[in-house]
Amino acid sequence: MVVVGASLAGLRAAETLREEGFGGSLTLVGEEPHPPYDRPPLSKQVLLGRVRAGDVGLPRRRVADARWKLGVRAERVDPAGRRVILADGEQLPYDRLLIATGTRARPWPDPGEAALDGVLTLRTSDDAARFAERLDAGPRRVLVIGAGFTGSEIASACRERGLEVTVVERGPAPLVGALGGALGAFAAAAQRAHGVDLRCGVTVTALSSRDGRLTGAEFSDGGRIEADVAVVALGAVRNTEWLAGSGLAAGPRGVACDAGCRAFDMYGIVTDDVFVAGDVARFPHPLFEYQMLSLEHWGNAVAQAEVAAHNMISPGPRRRPHLTVPAFWSSQFGLNIKSVGVPTFSDHVVIAQGSVEEGRFVAVYGYRGRITAAVSVNRAKWLEHYQRLIETAAPFPPAPGAADRPASPKVVPSDVPSPQLLSHGPTVALTGHLPDRRLTLVRHDHPPPPSATAEEPPG
Repeated sequence: MVVVGASLAGLRAAETLREEGFGGSLTLVGEEPHPPYDRPPLSKQVLLGRVRAGDVGLPRRRVADARWKLGVRAERVDPAGRRVILADGEQLPYDRLLIATGTRARPWPDPGEAALDGVLTLRTSDDAARFAERLDAGPRRVLVIGAGFTGSEIASACRERGLEVTVVERGPAPLVGALGGALGAFAAAAQRAHGVDLRCGVTVTALSSRDGRLTGAEFSDGGRIEADVAVVALGAVRNTEWLAGSGLAAGPRGVACDAGCRAFDMYGIVTDDVFVAGDVARFPHPLFEYQMLSLEHWGNAVAQAEVAAHNMISPGPRRRPHLTVPAFWSSQFGLNIKSVGVPTFSDHVVIAQGSVEEGRFVAVYGYRGRITAAVSVNRAKWLEHYQRLIETAAPFPPAPGAADRPASPKVVPSDVPSPQLLSHGPTVALTGHLPDRRLTLVRHDHPPPPSATAEEPPG
């Protein structure tokens, strides 16, 4: 067995292989020199100075008894010869290959500006260590470019440190690409209430500098600010370039696979010896009309890795599908935000419990009359109930029953924007149309470029 990608999905897959009795050769390849570590704390505890970036290692469930090739890239795969070729020249033969190469931070598009002292991204533990050191030095202002979950969590940490923060987002509100317009407006109000200089519907047109150091930024609306640090939070790029020429169905959107994590080749034929898991995977889900999902979620990486590992060593009748309901969480600006399902796979949303004004509520999303997602803000204990409703395709809006249900819950459009309108990529990407009929009309009037699709992250 060869596992390319030595982060969360790769580690859990290796452990599962051993747990299920695989006793043969097992090799894990990782581009970073560090053993597997936990990424969510990087934009939370590490930036707040509560944990060092080097102390967020992933707990091991068992000894994987594997050969670790860390700090070396996989250059290409030869499916016909069943070999993975590494950057150091070594060739690894495999009977089964798991691709778990994940994503990397999308860089600032201008290489000269991206290289300025003070321009950062946040994806790796090394990134977090450098960023925390900058924050410890007390910059006069931090510019956050992009208001998805990572950008919003960074802004929250900076404000908690007492730093001045400007957030710039091309879309109409923070988190709108993941949660839609109604909750995006709530997120915008929360940021401004905590002192964030939030600028939506605006892009950064240039980063200014002096002697190679960042000094500020210019905006599309003619504004400008001074800043010592700029963090680029423009979403993620899936690590698939090394698969070019492999014949696999791999590209900017990830590696396509079936519900059993078996990779497709470029002709749509499923392979039986190449599997895929984690952020880099694109897989069909019956709860969401079998559209191909790409998820950048911690829980999905674990669940999919376990399914992939099981299927790698199981005969056909014993293989099982990856059907876990997507779930993620975020902590920012005093809010505990948790989600089950796919909020962007919706056409309407209703506040089913609590109230937005109190900052404690559950928003339930529906598509064509059935529940597809629920998002809780400071009210997570109810999500298990809504997950069961999603799994059973319960009707939308949900039936009365909760004690804190609003007297007259109002169903409104979920207002899911096209990812092309965002400066960050969505944490959930769906192949094909966005299921919002109002947006369909907008897209008809203003069609995207021929090469673009609804799931592509912005350039």
